[in-house]
Amino acid sequence: MLAIMLAVTGCGGEKPAANRTEINYLTSFSTFGRDAYVYVAKERGYFDAAGLDVTITPGTGSVDVLKLVAGGRAEFGIADFTATAITLAKEKLPVTAIAAIQQRSLAAIVSLEGNGISKPADLVGKKIGDQPGSTNQVMFPVYAKAAGIDPGKVEFVPSAPPALPQLLAAGQVDGIGRFVVGKPLIEAAAKGRKAVVLPYGDLVPDLYGNALVASKEFVLNNVNQAHGFMNALLQGLEYAIAHPDEVGPILKKYQPTQDAAVAGAEVALMAPYVKPDGYSGRVGGLTEPRVEKIVRTLVEAGAIPDGSLKPSDFVSFGLAPK
Repeated sequence: MLAIMLAVTGCGGEKPAANRTEINYLTSFSTFGRDAYVYVAKERGYFDAAGLDVTITPGTGSVDVLKLVAGGRAEFGIADFTATAITLAKEKLPVTAIAAIQQRSLAAIVSLEGNGISKPADLVGKKIGDQPGSTNQVMFPVYAKAAGIDPGKVEFVPSAPPALPQLLAAGQVDGIGRFVVGKPLIEAAAKGRKAVVLPYGDLVPDLYGNALVASKEFVLNNVNQAHGFMNALLQGLEYAIAHPDEVGPILKKYQPTQDAAVAGAEVALMAPYVKPDGYSGRVGGLTEPRVEKIVRTLVEAGAIPDGSLKPSDFVSFGLAPK
């Protein structure tokens, strides 16, 4: 978290062009393909057209992103919607969600064939590598309740995000917290072994995936810029899922250590979560009835206390795409 703060607030770098608003943005989790749409928006000039000069910094999980945005270290970031609700019910951070990047949750536990994990019940007694405060770890009690298992009987091993695929491939953990779109990267690291994916959304289908979150103060005082940033980012998202073959090379231009082919495969897998079959709304849409249902689900699962969170506490429905 300190490293992100230094990167976001550090000296040096290019100054924003005249009459442009400087924006600091945090990805959800490192610079994997699933977050590449922000680089697409930058590369294709969508931010320029909105009069924005955007600095992109890799995030390290939903909770860290929320705290950095709340602390004014970034104006915008990406955090899992459910993890956002759980965190903000416990800590009244001045953060608001303004768009849903995916209409279905991407969160999952991923293992490899031969590790003895093929269904949720198999997780009992296993070691799961994950970044502390990550989406998957924060949400796990909700998934565990839906699966009928005791979350306390699953051990989460603190692990750095970039090392997770290698830890799993080396057998140092039985599974890892990951998004479903991470399958190509994990199988590449495992050198031929097939990934086993247990998506949270299979048991809790109403959950949104990642959300664009913003500083409440920034949104209140800079409505036009907030709207412009959201629209530009969603343009990048729409273009990315429509042209996944172009995403990898763009990401690699900005993040040379990333594998372009793996990034493109991730985006192709993500497309049905951004625009699921039967979804007729605009990309990024958030609706109050669905958020109310998610809050009720979290209360029933014991993830948040009853009455601790109202939809309007953490979602700006007036700004969100309809």
